[in-house]
Amino acid sequence: MSQQVQSRPYRVRDAAPGGGPEAARLLREEFGGAVLLPGDPGYDAQREAPNADIDPRPALIAEADDPSDVRAAILTAREHGLPFAVQATGHGTYVASDGGVLLRTGRMDSVLVDPDRRTARVGPGTTWAEVIAAAAPFGLAPLAGSHQTVGVTGYTLGGGVGWLARGYGFASDSVLRAEMVTADGRLVTASPDRNPDLFWALRGGGGNFGVVTSLEFRLHPVARVHAGALYFTADRAAETLTRYREWMADAPRELSTSILLARFPDAPETPAPLRDGWVLGLRVMYAGEAEEARAALRPLTDTAGPVLLDDLRTTTFAEAEMGGIAPRDFNFLETLPDEVIEAVAAVVRRPDSPVTMVEVRHWGGAMTDPGPDAGPVGHRTAQLSVVLDACDPEVSRVLRPHSGDRTFLNFLGDTTRAETAYTPGDHRRLRDVKRTYDPDNFFRLNHNIPPAEPGSH
Repeated sequence: MSQQVQSRPYRVRDAAPGGGPEAARLLREEFGGAVLLPGDPGYDAQREAPNADIDPRPALIAEADDPSDVRAAILTAREHGLPFAVQATGHGTYVASDGGVLLRTGRMDSVLVDPDRRTARVGPGTTWAEVIAAAAPFGLAPLAGSHQTVGVTGYTLGGGVGWLARGYGFASDSVLRAEMVTADGRLVTASPDRNPDLFWALRGGGGNFGVVTSLEFRLHPVARVHAGALYFTADRAAETLTRYREWMADAPRELSTSILLARFPDAPETPAPLRDGWVLGLRVMYAGEAEEARAALRPLTDTAGPVLLDDLRTTTFAEAEMGGIAPRDFNFLETLPDEVIEAVAAVVRRPDSPVTMVEVRHWGGAMTDPGPDAGPVGHRTAQLSVVLDACDPEVSRVLRPHSGDRTFLNFLGDTTRAETAYTPGDHRRLRDVKRTYDPDNFFRLNHNIPPAEPGSH
């Protein structure tokens, strides 16, 4: 396969007249997958992303079957002066690939689990559902996110925080090796002993350095969990959040929790106890026994009051679909000051607020101490996040002084703020790596990290 991938010479031409059609004609000569132009059957379905804020109109869509297809698509885009974007499931797509080449990797969805080494190797189109299903028979679990339909690669390159992260760290912390095609069409390996600068950068730096064609990462010994949610009235929201602030310090790493304030729709799919106004939810995943989990949670449940609905159950990790809320307003915090607690709790009393869900989530644990070789996932000292599903100026006014300009790449919709997902030192180092592997910023339709200027350090 390496000879096939490296067979085509690399050359750059000015943007070709005719753009997409001419590029598609040439690409089809050596491309194993489908190449679609506007008007072709399947074009409209393949150009869409789950993000309703964008409406991509690529000049052509290339559905890759293997690494040689990935390389051919990159070189075709470069040779014809066309913008280039990559999309698997599209969950992390925030920039429309208008007028360029959109590489779809969904057909490259292989999964290989090594139960003895406790590892998985996956293709770039693989979703978490596929990895979870392959690992489950061996009593193993990946560091998946809240939704199993999300693609593994994009999630992991952006850091990846899931419901096992307090015990095992970010998903990027479990990466062992990646195969990638770089901006100049080279197929390279990134690992601790091969291109270690690239290996560091991709574990949190997003899709700025190449197209991953294979990703290998650790699996963890989690077969069953006690997971779900307990729901209460929202009457004691402030008291419960105050207790949460105190309780977090001694919470075991195996226990991940969040406090949710929600106004669920009055609809048949909403359980009857949750239809009457605002409720407080305690969302939980514990990698251990039910009795231990409930004992650890008792200070919170005693404070929150009578239970409206108990949806906690012991189940396999594969069946513990936790879900999440749209992070329209994301904030990192070190603790919960009284004024933040009051502002969050007051949302339930303000009919003018556009917010229907607020989640206060406990981070910390293994995310804060990954070891000396960790990738550039930023702001690891943060202990909490406060996420709102809509922007509320009253709440933001209180949160911003405590949060500052800190974001998390996977939850960042505004691609102009990519720098805020990193510490200043990590961002400078990422720009240096970018200059080495993509000096003319070919991979830019993303949370972009521009290459450092020559001689800037």
